[in-house]
Order: sequence, then structure tokens, then C-alpha cells
Amino acid sequence: METKANEQPKYFNAAEVAKVLTWNLVNAAVEEALKATAPTESNPQDAEASFAIQPARSVTSCGDSSKLLLTMPGFVGNYKLNEKRTNTLACKLVTSFSANQKLNPPLPNILANILLFSSETGQLQCIMDGTQITGWRTASASLAATKYLFLHRFSEGMNKAIRVAIIGCGVQGQSHALGMCKTFNVVDIYLWNRTKSKADKLGEKLRAEFPNSLTVHVCETPAEACREADVICVGTYSPTALINYSMLKHGHVHVNTVGAGQVHFGEVAQDIYDNGVVYVDSLVSAKTELKDLKATIVGEVGDVIRNRGQRSENNRITIFQSMGIAAEDATVAQAVYEALCK
Repeated sequence: METKANEQPKYFNAAEVAKVLTWNLVNAAVEEALKATAPTESNPQDAEASFAIQPARSVTSCGDSSKLLLTMPGFVGNYKLNEKRTNTLACKLVTSFSANQKLNPPLPNILANILLFSSETGQLQCIMDGTQITGWRTASASLAATKYLFLHRFSEGMNKAIRVAIIGCGVQGQSHALGMCKTFNVVDIYLWNRTKSKADKLGEKLRAEFPNSLTVHVCETPAEACREADVICVGTYSPTALINYSMLKHGHVHVNTVGAGQVHFGEVAQDIYDNGVVYVDSLVSAKTELKDLKATIVGEVGDVIRNRGQRSENNRITIFQSMGIAAEDATVAQAVYEALCK
């Protein structure tokens, strides 16, 4: 939907965005973003091949490392949205202020706005609140990683009953918990947060939303939360490890780690990386943001999606090192824009 020459760009606030956000919408858009991420130009031999151009995000410190402004431009070309091929040009401006939760009243640590432009003329079409989109699309990338790196190992696939641990029950922990339970067959969920009241509150919300199919456990330690978990989601500001290899159960385990700020891998102990294989959302971003990570990065989740879940190693711990990429914001924002403009 194009903006006419003299038409003012539309603005959608957080409440309007929330009306159309669903896990089906976000998951479909994020999978398209991940599939498009590796190629950086169109493929004349394949009419269905998508691509993305997204430079590494710029990070501006606002006095100290606890206050950051991140700029994330991106173009996603020839991807599938609502059964048609689409091009999207977008830029997300996001602030990460780690003390916001301590304000009275508290604010989200991550605040964002997304700008959508015409891919034909460059005109600004829309500004929308991107704070919720950031939370949802980050969790959705972990859902895609869980689906293709973990659940594809099993004959039951998406129907496999799984136990999930949530380490950190802030915005990302909540998004991951809800996304996991809405998308997969989660039978047990284990919650841990440094401030236990947050885990209790999330537990109450999950019990109310999934009264019959889900058993919720609020745990005293990360070790307790991880003991029986098949899938572990870690989303905190911790610069030091919260989970280590001895906490993990034997057999198949998948770890989604989100991190924050400029250290995306501090939450997970080195011995987990030593015993696992790492996948990322973007190898380009990894060169900058994971340059100090002492682990071999096998590839991008998008490669696995394009190969329909085929991987060479099936018996090791898989780790999805999530950084968040502009392509995800672009495709989700476009899907939200089209839903709101119907």
C-alpha cells in the first residue's frame, strides 16, 4: 500500500499495533526474514528466492553502556507476505535503557519505533510503535530456531511434548513463555527470575491462559529450572553466566539465548558452548557482536529453514545465539501495517 504524494505518513501507536499482533502473523513474517537473510541480492534463476540487505546495527552510547541507541536499517526483497511477493524498506530506532524497570511507574527497558518507506519512491509511509514488535519478533526467532534446530530431530515434529525453562521473566522471558506455549506442545514450563515476584506473576498469567494443558513451576534456582527442560530460553541483562553444562539434562537440549546490550553471550557458561553447536540469525552481525565468543558458529537459522530443517549434527546441544536483525522488524512491521490498513 503506497502513500500518495501529498499524503501524511500514518502513525500507529502501541495499542493499535497490539490489536493485530498474533503469533501466526509474527512467526510467518520472522521465518521469511530469516530465510531472506543470507542472500544479499535477487536471484534471476529463482523467482521465489528472497534476499535482505541489512548492515550491522549502529550503537550509540548515551553516556554509559546501560543507555544505548541502536539504529537498524534494512531492505527485504521478494519475500512472501499474504500469498504475494513483497519488498520492504524499513528502519528501526531502538533504545536500551537497563534502569527503566526501576522507574516509578516502570517503563520497558527496550523502547522502539519502526519507520516503513515505499520501496519504490523512498517516501515515508508509516511510523509505528515497535516496542511490542521487538519483544514478539525476538521470541519468534527463538521459536523458529526451536522448530528447525530441535523439533525437526523428532518424528513427532511440532506435536512433540516438550518442557521449557524460562531464565529471566522480564519482557523477553514473558514473550518467550507465551510464544512457546502458543506455538508448541509445552506440557511443563519452569520459571526463574532473580526477583521471584516476577516469576510468580508470569506463572499466574500462564496458569490463567493455559489452565488445562500446562503445568507451571516457579523455581528457586536456574539449576532447578533447567533440570528437566528440553528447551531453555535465557533473556536477561546478566553479564555473567546463569546456566552451565552441569545443569542440563542428558540427551537432546536446545538453548535460546537472547542477551542484551553489547554482550549477547554472557548469560551462558563457556562449557555449554564447548559441548554444543551455535547458530545465529545473522553471520554479518555475529562478526561484530559475537567477535569475542569462544565458540564455532555453524551457520544461520535461515540456512536450516531453506534446507527444510536438514542439519549435519543431530545429537549435540544446539544453541541459538539471538542478536535481532532489521529484516525481522521490517517483515513484521509490514505485516502489521497491512493488517491495520485493511
